[in-house]
Amino acid sequence: MKDVEKYLLNLLNDDDYIVTAISGGPDSMCLLDILVKVRKYKKIKIIVAHVNHNVRVIESENEKVQVEKYCKDNNLIFEYMKIEKYGNDNFHDYARSVRYNFFDELVSKYNAKFLMTAHHGDDLMETILMRVVRGSSLSGYAGFLKENNIGKYTVVRPLITKTKLEIQEYMDNNNLWYAIDKSNLKDVYTRNRYRKYILPKLKDENKNVHLKFLKFSEKLNELSNFLEKYTDDVYRSIIKEKKINIKALLKEDKVVIDNILSRYLYNFYKNNIYMINDVNIDAIYKCIINKRSNVIIDLPGNYKFIKSYSFGYILRDDTKEAYKYKINDEVHINGYGVIKRLSSSNETDNNIIYLDSAEISLPLFVRSRKVGDKMLVKNMHFEKRVKNIFIDCKIPLDIRDNYPIVVDSLDNILWIPGLKKSQFDRKNSTKYDIILKYER
Repeated sequence: MKDVEKYLLNLLNDDDYIVTAISGGPDSMCLLDILVKVRKYKKIKIIVAHVNHNVRVIESENEKVQVEKYCKDNNLIFEYMKIEKYGNDNFHDYARSVRYNFFDELVSKYNAKFLMTAHHGDDLMETILMRVVRGSSLSGYAGFLKENNIGKYTVVRPLITKTKLEIQEYMDNNNLWYAIDKSNLKDVYTRNRYRKYILPKLKDENKNVHLKFLKFSEKLNELSNFLEKYTDDVYRSIIKEKKINIKALLKEDKVVIDNILSRYLYNFYKNNIYMINDVNIDAIYKCIINKRSNVIIDLPGNYKFIKSYSFGYILRDDTKEAYKYKINDEVHINGYGVIKRLSSSNETDNNIIYLDSAEISLPLFVRSRKVGDKMLVKNMHFEKRVKNIFIDCKIPLDIRDNYPIVVDSLDNILWIPGLKKSQFDRKNSTKYDIILKYER
């Protein structure tokens, strides 16, 4: 591990604060031991971040005690958190999110320059292989970097050139304490199957295959960085206010399009970008080139990608509940405007309607759309589906379900404010006693 120690000595300066993710396993305790040795030469401050996942209850408590004791014996700052309750999301995804939020908080608390994790060469191989099988983006296929500057701080993985076996031998030869997580031996987890059955075969072919994977990762990252720089200006011209200009996008080469879509998705998923793979990118591309004007596809994490005429965009699928409000003097429809009763008006556009109370059933309501809604449109002799009215008027898909519709007490559709009036409009007659005005 002398080369790792030398690398850290060149990287670190006196008075640097380093947050280290320490589980108590052999990998993280190896990293911590090396950092303690580096501290003899550099006046660094080491913050040990320990997360109790609260799954192996007894073992986890023991590991917490041992890591805390190690910190006390070596004059290290110990920071601890316990995950008390898990959400409904995937266990590993949720735990990872909580863990890195904790690390972020500690980086801010201590104004740390680095976050260090104990990911090693075998971890990189597993990650790359899993993403090749699952599908990913160019940068995704590269796995993870040795150093990754994320703005406020740099994530560093000093052990990336080492194998699991080398780490194990270092710990045993130096008689250092570490914990064993038996769940890492279970075949139920995908990563464990790669670790137990695939990596040994690759190492039989080349004992330094982990370094070949590292070189592969570095080359892919170089290509990804070049592509990122190339698409910088293009991205800003194609995507504005979180919407994609489809015509402008389709002028680019496919590899540039894929990269733009990957970057666009990152703005929504950020630390959860691992949820996205090449299948999702391909689905969005097919959505964009679809000849239909309006298309919606589902994405992971309750997101939807919407193609609406010349633009494409992502929305969180937080579907609003259906609403129905009684119309008195004035009613506000959240996000859509207001409907007012007037005493008089000379306007004739679709933002106003004139009704005869003798022809309709009071009271009046404004509600959201229902499946199968139809309306007798003014100057037409047959009913037209509200869905088709929205299509004709080019109303974006994401606002159709909650667009205001005015009905009487028998649920006859009288008016789609701003779009179409029904046969019940009486502006051209002298017989009307209700005037409704729509203001966006």
